[in-house]
Amino acid sequence: MTYSLVVGVDAGATSTRVAVHTLDGTRVGYATGSAGNPSAHGLAKAVTAIGDTLHEALTGQDGSRVVASLAGVAGHVQSMAPALGRIWADLGIPAGPRLTGDVTIAYAAGTPEPDGSLLLSGTGAVAARIAGYEMVAIADGLGWLLGDEGSGFWIGRAAAKAVAASLDRGSFAGLLTELVLEHFLGAERRSAPRDTADRLVRLAQADHMRLAALSSLVSRAASAGDPMALGIAREAADHLVATVRRVHVSGPVVLAGSVLTNEGPVRQGVQELLADQEVATARDIAGAAAWLATRDLLPEEDRKAAHARFTP
Repeated sequence: MTYSLVVGVDAGATSTRVAVHTLDGTRVGYATGSAGNPSAHGLAKAVTAIGDTLHEALTGQDGSRVVASLAGVAGHVQSMAPALGRIWADLGIPAGPRLTGDVTIAYAAGTPEPDGSLLLSGTGAVAARIAGYEMVAIADGLGWLLGDEGSGFWIGRAAAKAVAASLDRGSFAGLLTELVLEHFLGAERRSAPRDTADRLVRLAQADHMRLAALSSLVSRAASAGDPMALGIAREAADHLVATVRRVHVSGPVVLAGSVLTNEGPVRQGVQELLADQEVATARDIAGAAAWLATRDLLPEEDRKAAHARFTP
């Protein structure tokens, strides 16, 4: 068994990760590359990113030994299958990867249990109910413009909005205000609060994705006791827990995404609000994809025990 290999791919909007394991869970290759989400970056770039990352992860290994592979792709675009099949073949892998959505593998990164729920907050936010390692219900995930409540983007936008409103009322006070203005303006400050607010608004409108980067500043300010940041963090946690409760029935709730896997006020608030539930945290998602690819090749009694070795 140890001479056969399995491949797991986590192709997201910001990066691609590929894990190569033996069937007993031993990791023999791992690589991180550029974004592999075709919805965000186009099919050609996504396929190239996945192929390059797989090639690096397989360095020193014989592709012909790969007996199973699974690729979790944000957006789950089946049109990638033929192109990925050709890349797998070029690397000597007998068969192309099975494709699944990123929600499923994010859930499996936190637990070996087949049934439960995922609550993910990164740049976006979504909750899903999982049954038999398949998504059967979803809540939010509606994108930055109309949804994703409690996401990094939502938190950042709330911070910019609160700071702009404070400046509009004539105040420069508060740590969060200072951090947001430093992020957007650096040394370029206006003497009057209203002029500064106008400049902040123009910059945010010109590149709205910069707002997501403010999420970490909210965490920093909240940890220091800033009232404005604490209020935003509490509201984000409230939104996220309300979203997951719409779909959760039983089993563990797996927390995933940078907002919820890193220590901070939003994660703490969510954990407190979910104190009545079994809560787990997602670990390595590419490793979870490899574990899912391996499950049917392992004796049933060994599957759960192997989970921890695939998701260090």
